[in-house]
Amino acid sequence: MPVIGFLTTASASSRDSDQVVAFFHGLQEAGYIENQNVKIEYRWANDDYSRLPVLAEDLARLKVAVIVAAGGHVSALAAHKATKDIPIVFTTVTDPVKDGLVASFNRPGGNVTGTAGLTSELDPKRLELLHEIKPTARVIGVLVNPKRPGIESQSRALEVAAAKLNLKVKFVKAATEGEIDTAFKTLASERVEALLVTADPFFNNRRAHVVSKTANLSIPAIYQWREFVTAGGLMSYGPSIGEAYRLAGINVGHILKGTKPADIPVAQPTRFQLIINRSTAKQLGLTLSPSLLPFVDEMIE
Repeated sequence: MPVIGFLTTASASSRDSDQVVAFFHGLQEAGYIENQNVKIEYRWANDDYSRLPVLAEDLARLKVAVIVAAGGHVSALAAHKATKDIPIVFTTVTDPVKDGLVASFNRPGGNVTGTAGLTSELDPKRLELLHEIKPTARVIGVLVNPKRPGIESQSRALEVAAAKLNLKVKFVKAATEGEIDTAFKTLASERVEALLVTADPFFNNRRAHVVSKTANLSIPAIYQWREFVTAGGLMSYGPSIGEAYRLAGINVGHILKGTKPADIPVAQPTRFQLIINRSTAKQLGLTLSPSLLPFVDEMIE
C-alpha cells in the first residue's frame, strides 16, 4: 500500500477541516481512499514554521511515495529542500517559479508541482475593495505574520497601493495567538477604521479567533479566503482554497499511478470570488454601493 506524506503548517485539529476534507475528495476522485488502498503519514507543524524542515526530512527518510506540502510556500520550500527525488505536490504557493520550486508553470521540470495561490499579489485589490465598502476610512490596519518569507516586499507593495488611494496603513505583527491579542489591542489604540488580514496559514488556522477579535473592534475587514466570511468575517476576495486542496488530491492520485510531477502543469486559479457576509455588514451599519454589488459573487446571510 503506497504511503503519502502530508506536511502542513497546521495542527492535528485541522484533520477534519474543510481544506483537508477537500483533499480527501480529490484523492477519492483519483481512486484512492485512506486506509483502504493508501496510507497517510501526517506531520503537523502546529503553526511553528521552524519545525517544517525537520518534519520534511522525517518524511524523506521514510521514503514516502509522495509528499503533500500544505499551508503555503513555507511547507513547499521545506519539502523541496528535504528531497529532490520524492514527488512533491503543494497546495497554494504564490509564485513557485520565483521560489525555485518549478522551472515553469506549464513544464515544472523537477519533482514538484501543485496549485498557484495568488495570495499576496491580491492584497492591493483587497485594499481597494475595503476602501470601496468604507470610503470614509483613512487609516487601515494590516495584520501580518513576521515569520512569513517575503513579508517585507509584500508590505511595501501594500504601502504603495495605500498611497495611491490616499490611505495610511498601520502594520501589526502576530506569529502566536498571544501576539494576535496584542496586535488587536494596538489596532484599538491606534483607532484604525478598517482592517486587512494578509494571507497566511497561521491566520487561516486561527480564523475564528481573528474574526472574533475583529468583531470586538466593530470595523470592516477583508480576508483572503471564503472560510473567514462563513466564520462571521465581513468579506473575502481570492480563489478557492478548497479547490486547491482538491486538485492536490487529484495530482497525488496521478503521481501514485505513475505520472511524473515534471509532466503535471502547475494549476493557476482562473476565478476570484468576492464574498460578503450580509449579516456582518448590517451589524457594522454598512451599505453596499451600487458600483460594488455587480462584482459580489456570493452573499452569505
